[in-house]
Amino acid sequence: MTFDNIDLFPVTAGVNDDDRLTLGGCDATELVAEFGSPLLVFDEDSIRTMCRQFVDEFTARYPDTSVIYASKAFINAAIAKLVAEEDLGLDVVSGGELAVAKAADMPMERVYFHGNNKTPDELEFAVDSGIGRIVIDNFYELRVLNDIAKDRGVTQEVTVRLSPNVDPHTHAHTTTGILDSKFGFAIETGDAVKAIRDCLAASNLDLVGVHFHLGSPIFELEPYAIAIDTVLTFIAPFKDEGLNLREFSPGGGFAIGYVRDELPPQIADYAEVITNAFRARCADLGLGEPRLLIEPGRSIVGRAGVALYTVGAIKDIPSVRKYVSLDGGMGDNIRPALYDAKYEAVVANRMSDAPEEVVTLAGKYCESGDVLIRDIELPVLEPRDIVAIPSSGAYVPSMASNYNLNPRPAIVMVGDGSARLIRRRESYANLMAMDVT
Repeated sequence: MTFDNIDLFPVTAGVNDDDRLTLGGCDATELVAEFGSPLLVFDEDSIRTMCRQFVDEFTARYPDTSVIYASKAFINAAIAKLVAEEDLGLDVVSGGELAVAKAADMPMERVYFHGNNKTPDELEFAVDSGIGRIVIDNFYELRVLNDIAKDRGVTQEVTVRLSPNVDPHTHAHTTTGILDSKFGFAIETGDAVKAIRDCLAASNLDLVGVHFHLGSPIFELEPYAIAIDTVLTFIAPFKDEGLNLREFSPGGGFAIGYVRDELPPQIADYAEVITNAFRARCADLGLGEPRLLIEPGRSIVGRAGVALYTVGAIKDIPSVRKYVSLDGGMGDNIRPALYDAKYEAVVANRMSDAPEEVVTLAGKYCESGDVLIRDIELPVLEPRDIVAIPSSGAYVPSMASNYNLNPRPAIVMVGDGSARLIRRRESYANLMAMDVT
């Protein structure tokens, strides 16, 4: 048996003979019984499938493409090892993410360090770790990094993040390539010109390429082509000043489906537009064929993750709203409160039951804005039912908090009918472990 919004769930999702949702061959209800609730489930086949789709679709069109997983979507040791096994690189944005990459034995030459305010300690950690590239985001960082590299007697390979002022028409909080952004050197203000020249003149930096990132999630294809044209046109004259452009990155931002009536383009569609625009403009400008780097994050792990919750209290306000409270909420998924993100849901233990009423799935946190899904049509829910919310793999665990001192959920990886714990559920003792009295 299948269900209407299967495109939002992992590739292995199904329904068993007991009318229950299955993920990676595992009964979702039994997963909750074994590992507790709320629970985040990752499907290994879905992650590997997306890694391979990006590699295959892009390299088929532009062979010298490297796929770099944007770890801010979600990273821990298990995910990092899986990504490394698929021969992807890793994009990190903090010392913590870099530490996970090292612990998981990710080859350091495949690690790229992003971020708009890397601290001197983080830059020292990165250089001492032999990181592949540092993506320079501001003039302060440029000077500090050059001093660090000089002190260690090394030359650090870097790329420069540019802001092309192209609007990808996504949420204002996740738009990063416009002029009014904290990220990157703006082309329009002249900062980009100075940054390129400062890098070329730096004694211990080797400028190998440029980077931009428009935002996320991007459902439109045209902004990529426009931004690629803008940035390559800008960078071409620097050949005469000594720039040897070996790498070029249009970032990531590739969308996933969160609701059934808003599905993203196929990976092949993104690949076609990006590689065509890149190859054509490089040829026009005489830039050769630099390596193309793409940085999918959400699109690697987003669909692979499913959040499982248990129904608790139910409050029916006649002619107003019916609140069905779950045992999680904004502490384990802040996206609806932060971005007004929309999700679908199913009743994992009664998959064939028809929708009968409109309810609001509320969280347990002490905020009126703690609502996971507002006004969704579902079967009549009862306490102890299991609600599954798909497309929960990206930014859900990585943005989780301990608000109200609630422990963060356990995370399991499923595949071939078995499940393994990849992050333990926090205990109350964990919550107090760092306190000093």
